[in-house]
Amino acid sequence: MHDTLLAIAAAIEIAGIATICIGIMVATILFIRACLTSNAHREAYEKFRANLGRGILLGLELLVAADIIFTVTAPLTWESVGLLGLIVLIRTFLSFSLETEIEGVVPWRRRAMHEDDPQVR
Repeated sequence: MHDTLLAIAAAIEIAGIATICIGIMVATILFIRACLTSNAHREAYEKFRANLGRGILLGLELLVAADIIFTVTAPLTWESVGLLGLIVLIRTFLSFSLETEIEGVVPWRRRAMHEDDPQVR
């Protein structure tokens, strides 16, 4: 059972890394295609950053899941729990920062922003 969980965690970790790499490639391809087919370079750049951020966010979520599984399978010590807490804290901060950058607004202001948008209603 322990070896199976470690293998699952390793597979999820690889999936997280692959997700980030694929996200970078897809975002770059879309950016290059948009730059070649239109003159809206600023809009293409903003979409590139948003797509890049989404790929990184998804990859980070998978890496956090892998870290949790690795920690649960390891002997629980204050050091391992503290390390997991620190990893989750850092990755959560990165996720929060990326999401704020993508959306252009902090999460607690998102609802007010969408209420002002007539397309959301």
